[in-house]
Amino acid sequence: MRPCAPEPRPLPAHVAEALWRGTEIGGQAAATVPTGFAALDAQLPGGGWPRRSLTELLTAQAAVCEWRLLGPALPAFTRERGRLYLVAPPKEPHVGGLCQLGLSVDQVVWIEAATPAERLWATEQLIKADPAGAIVSWLPQARPEQIRRLQVQAHGCEAPVFLLRPVTALRDASSAPLRLSIALGAGWQLEVRIAKRRGASMDEALHLHALPGQLARVLPPRLIRLPAPVAAAAAATAATPSSQLEAADARALGRVAPRPVAHLVARPLAH
Repeated sequence: MRPCAPEPRPLPAHVAEALWRGTEIGGQAAATVPTGFAALDAQLPGGGWPRRSLTELLTAQAAVCEWRLLGPALPAFTRERGRLYLVAPPKEPHVGGLCQLGLSVDQVVWIEAATPAERLWATEQLIKADPAGAIVSWLPQARPEQIRRLQVQAHGCEAPVFLLRPVTALRDASSAPLRLSIALGAGWQLEVRIAKRRGASMDEALHLHALPGQLARVLPPRLIRLPAPVAAAAAATAATPSSQLEAADARALGRVAPRPVAHLVARPLAH
């Protein structure tokens, strides 16, 4: 006769509190910044955008979704003399739009970089400088080993670091602890999928209402209830090779940014 297995004993309180279970969202050792979307905060480790870590935002087209996702958190990033550092945005930052999001012109630093190597170098130098504020860098052609290097350096950077990349980069491995794919949803919603996070995986998409407050007061109802984007157009963009996405990014919306010069330039924004 086999002896009966002993009854499991409850864990000591301090051990039970420190134990992580695979069905739970992982913890975040560093501080976080609330995203401005309660549903998204509830699904992110630490309840917001992480500091001392990379966050990848992956989209089918640049300059379409990222500002609406990051907009609610921008005032929190720039408190206490913080600045928003933009590395090689595909479009010239719109001063009026940034002011509507709660930023002033002197809180935005726009860095032009012509080549992938210059963009990577500028991003790395900013992370090493550990500035007050947040870093947003468009790196459509970054390789996995380059992302790994930036992640190692981000451990010493208190500012949140966002890397904007094409959604096709989901095919590649990444050292970034947090990866989100973003697409346009019905009306003014954003469809956000958490492709990678510390903790349990998440298969369902989040549908975030991302209509800026200033627009909500002036738009007629017919413009608030917009239809969902055509899936075929999004699929065609997602199928574009990574090598061609950089050229398409500049034409994603509105005016094309002027061709950057062959060296790094930190440009002021026109009033």
